[in-house]
Amino acid sequence: MQGAHDWAENLDRTFEEYGYYKLKADPQIHFRVYGDEFTLMSTWTDNILGVSSTIKGKILVKSQLGTSYKIKDLGEEKLILGIQIDRNPTTGDIILSKRVYCEHMIKCFNMENCSPKLTPLPPGLLLTTDNCPNIPDEITEMKNTSY
Repeated sequence: MQGAHDWAENLDRTFEEYGYYKLKADPQIHFRVYGDEFTLMSTWTDNILGVSSTIKGKILVKSQLGTSYKIKDLGEEKLILGIQIDRNPTTGDIILSKRVYCEHMIKCFNMENCSPKLTPLPPGLLLTTDNCPNIPDEITEMKNTSY
């Protein structure tokens, strides 16, 4: 466990040397603003996902990290932590989707054959503990339900 802590501290120092700041709200996010260029890096374990407002910023950060660490560029991101990333090269739009994650969760809870509803409960419904199962059969059924 100490190794992960030491790695994070080492990476923090490296980012700081290159002029990055760490977000207070999320210490795994580092950013740098240089003129009108904005570069953002997100880390988890030993993986780094970065974006920059310019190609120059992208090349620079790869070069800097490459001088400090042995890095492997996996190319354009397609799926990160269950988030699918699609790009429109014409417009420059980036679309983020949790479809893959949602499909995984539906399968995990054996709900592939459920009937979809736009709104599963009537709008404005107030749920209280009075709505909890109180018949032995209902209590047993809910004990076997993982949600």
